[in-house]
Amino acid sequence: MAKRRLGVGFIGSGFNTRFHMQAWQGVRDADVLGVWSPNRKNAADAAALARRLDVGAAKAYASITDMVADPAIDAIWLCGPNHARIENVEEIADAVIRGKGDLVGLACEKPLARTVKEAKQVAALTRKAGLKHGYLENQLFSPQVEHGRTLLWARGAATTGRPYLARAAEEHSGPHMPWFWQGKLQGGGVLNDMMCHSVEVVRHLLTKPGAPRSSVRPVGITGRIASLKWSRPEYVRRLKKTMGASVDYARHPAEDFASVTIEFETDTGHTVIGEATTSWSFVGAGLRLSAELLGPEYSMTWNTLDSGLKLFFSREVKGREGEDLVEKQNAEQGQMPVVANEPMAYGYEAEDRHFVRVFLGLEEPKLTFDDGVEVVRTLMAAYMSAETGKTVKFPPRGLDAFVPKVAKGTWRP
Repeated sequence: MAKRRLGVGFIGSGFNTRFHMQAWQGVRDADVLGVWSPNRKNAADAAALARRLDVGAAKAYASITDMVADPAIDAIWLCGPNHARIENVEEIADAVIRGKGDLVGLACEKPLARTVKEAKQVAALTRKAGLKHGYLENQLFSPQVEHGRTLLWARGAATTGRPYLARAAEEHSGPHMPWFWQGKLQGGGVLNDMMCHSVEVVRHLLTKPGAPRSSVRPVGITGRIASLKWSRPEYVRRLKKTMGASVDYARHPAEDFASVTIEFETDTGHTVIGEATTSWSFVGAGLRLSAELLGPEYSMTWNTLDSGLKLFFSREVKGREGEDLVEKQNAEQGQMPVVANEPMAYGYEAEDRHFVRVFLGLEEPKLTFDDGVEVVRTLMAAYMSAETGKTVKFPPRGLDAFVPKVAKGTWRP
């Protein structure tokens, strides 16, 4: 009889892992049983959080190999930093190939890797180990995105023609950890960090439900990057003070704004357009995710800060800074939108439920590492366009070997 529950281990103990653990309260048929991090205290703290949330009897492991070797662990959620991706996957694959453990699957957070070469290496190592794989792109699983897309295609597109323009944006005031800000570690700036969400959202919205992802094919990409805020002297100093001396935007800046326009060709011969924007220089209540889909006689809009719940605090209400109202919260006074269940609203809950069922053999994966490779190819083409100031035909030559100037530390705004 097929296994009925999945034991899951996490690589990484930070912000992203904790979001998944909160989402796990809406996941059936799986338990969070392990955490590994190079920082043992952080791993123990994350495991304790899982136990407090009652999503599994999680414990911290001394190594990735030890976690893979535990018969209780059936699948890994890889949520560590970008610069450790290859090292982490190599250890997982090696442990499985040498018979140290018997994993079923590996799910990996976005982006799959920092370059096309690295992304292909991640996919190849996973295939060599014989693992099922899932690319974790939470925004595609957001209830509002999925429900809106389904209704528009079923009612609007079915009667007046397919949609032709999709827009998506992710904006906030900047990442939580120093490595995100460092191009050489993260692989770029905001384009690499967050555009992976937005380019996939526009393609998803433009793809007919049930049709293969390949039915909407990118043929031209125009990208632009800029450092609008964090290269200004006062913010260079503030960033150093907050993130440490290793984050020096006077010498090694990364882009805090990016925009990409993608021209797609559909399997029916139509030209459709995707527009995506990402920013670490957004000043507002906190994280804002938004999307639009437009067709001949219909449209949809989504904005996470239109949450339906707002609180107001006068100047007399004072307290410590936090993120209890919305992720990347920027204020504690005034009128504030509240996202009551962020893991659900941003798609983590539905995403984790889906990939648990995939690894239990109950569903086919909606996103695999092959899709993750394609996303990285799109991002690298966008950097190519931004560096040359020209639209590039997709796929451009030299894409596999390309490394953005931001990632090399040679980009200047």
